[in-house]
Amino acid sequence: MNRKTSVCAITVFFLCIGWRAMAQDKVRMGLSSVSGLHTAVWVAETKGLFRKHGIDPEVIVTGQGGTAGISALIANDVQMVNSAGDVLVAASLRGGDTVMVASVVNKGLQRLITKPDIMTPAELKGKRVGVTRIGAVSHSVLLMMLQRWKMSVNDVQVLQLGSSPSMLASLDKGGIEGAVVTIPSMFVAEDRGYRVLLDMADTDIYYLHTMVATTRQYIKNNRDKVVRFLKGYVEGIAFVKHNKQESLDIVKKKLRIGPEQEKNLERSIDLLIAKYYESVPYPSLRGVETVLGFIEKDNNGARLHRKGQSESQRRGP
Repeated sequence: MNRKTSVCAITVFFLCIGWRAMAQDKVRMGLSSVSGLHTAVWVAETKGLFRKHGIDPEVIVTGQGGTAGISALIANDVQMVNSAGDVLVAASLRGGDTVMVASVVNKGLQRLITKPDIMTPAELKGKRVGVTRIGAVSHSVLLMMLQRWKMSVNDVQVLQLGSSPSMLASLDKGGIEGAVVTIPSMFVAEDRGYRVLLDMADTDIYYLHTMVATTRQYIKNNRDKVVRFLKGYVEGIAFVKHNKQESLDIVKKKLRIGPEQEKNLERSIDLLIAKYYESVPYPSLRGVETVLGFIEKDNNGARLHRKGQSESQRRGP
């Protein structure tokens, strides 16, 4: 190969690399929290699984639960969001252009932790129960638990405490007798001797704990981009299921946790792999029906949607 040919070959090589870099489509994704729950996202980002499908992801932590994420989605500050499904359904019923494209976790990750002397749901009556805030997932799950026990929210005193660690601190100080907590705080609570009064994973309640959402308008204009994004996400789930240790190492760096917290993070990822992460995360109609059934008493739109969905399921395809 002469010098001229070599120069041409090298030029073409670098042009190809540049073209591939330019071909990456930017997508901003919002996360409701900095948590091991989003392991598949962190892994897909770090391992280049989004980029493999031409997606350059920018992962943004919106915080404040699902509400902030859905608000950011509607405002087009993010194009995709990882959030709880009840917030998405509520936004849609209010006329928002939101739509679920994948349902990643369809069982609640929460556990109702109580003082050791509270052994039955009946003994919870009149007691103080902590949630992150009214309207958040922890609050919705508490209401579902109470409904399951044929109790109402008036049977307990609900306190907004902001976060699972804050609830643990309040339990330790006697400020509350129970709390709805999630990973990894529920492991800390159990290690401290608190009782698990109910684990949502042990129920038959299908709940949209974590789903991926976007807007109908975005899908209309970027269908191929959405499909490629989901391919990267699903490969992230598969990677976590088959490569736990490497996934754990990635999330440790993302969450900046120390050795003392590693045990509970590993327990969280074990749970996600064994019981929660859907291998094929189709949107969950059962989860939607649960949410609609739960909020229909206060929302006529939810009542009508649930009735229409039930009739459609009876008719079949």
